[in-house]
Amino acid sequence: MLISVQALRALAAWIVVGVHFMQLFFDFEAHNAVEYLLADKGGIGVDIFFVISGFVIFLATADKALTPWRFMLMRLARIVPAYWFYTLLMVLLVAAAPSIFPYEQLEPGYVLMSLLFIAAPSEPGVEVYPLLGVGWTLNFEMLFYALFSFALLARQSYRLWVVATLLFLVCYLGPTLGLASGFYRNDLVLEFLMGIVIGMLYRRGLCRARPWLPLAGIVLASVAIYHGADIPRALEWGVPSAILVISCVALEPYFQGSRFLKLLGDCSYSVYLIHVPVLAIGHFVAERMGMDPYAMLLVCIVVIAFGAYASYQWLEKRTYRALKQWLGLDERAIISRQEY
Repeated sequence: MLISVQALRALAAWIVVGVHFMQLFFDFEAHNAVEYLLADKGGIGVDIFFVISGFVIFLATADKALTPWRFMLMRLARIVPAYWFYTLLMVLLVAAAPSIFPYEQLEPGYVLMSLLFIAAPSEPGVEVYPLLGVGWTLNFEMLFYALFSFALLARQSYRLWVVATLLFLVCYLGPTLGLASGFYRNDLVLEFLMGIVIGMLYRRGLCRARPWLPLAGIVLASVAIYHGADIPRALEWGVPSAILVISCVALEPYFQGSRFLKLLGDCSYSVYLIHVPVLAIGHFVAERMGMDPYAMLLVCIVVIAFGAYASYQWLEKRTYRALKQWLGLDERAIISRQEY
């Protein structure tokens, strides 16, 4: 896994933490420039994740004789254990302290659909979110994995077109014909394709450049994100996210050897999964004790950081190794557990 991409993935995860801090503590009401950036632009962390996902999955499967079934087993072994653990933890938290999570419900069917990555409304007429709210992005990830698994049946040079065709059929044509949930009719799915394109360029050696060019790309993407435009999200945030990813890839020689950045990237999945419950509890405590929101944010950051590290070391690593052995996944064919 490229260290530069690990660093960008970690940054994206912590940006999402900032977004949910603004949501829970201030209801997105910004009082300064930093708060405005987080509240209004911080959602781009998800777009960066999706571009990285397409990039990594393409590279991780290139030149490997993977069947669709084996690929899906590896993805499930990597993603599901931690997600199920924190979803079930949410069940316990909501049951034990419903006042902290007043908008959550524990209807068995809804919890089951959350665990199975099936899009379901949290309340009638409300946006679609699973019990562990951030899991909505994993619903898209799982769809992408499922469609990409079919693309493995085609030659490597055709996989982009196979995935693009399947995404169009499922996400755009499917809802129109009543064959798929309207939840998936979202141009966010195009960002997976952007990541695949970057992966193809990288494998052909076309992501190399003098430092000034990717640095200019980062500046250009940042300006585009800040100013925004009234255009579809895949253009407004997806394209800048793709520019950020390809720019970081081009700067990889300057990131190599950084164990700290690699560790930050390794822990980013757990950061993503645990931060909302931690922030929700922190908000509840801060209100009851009259604490300054930013003082509580510091506490939450420490809890999230150490919790994510422990989760990565003792939950993600161990369950993946155990499942890899149980499922009999070939060491030479598996996707590295650091390549999520």
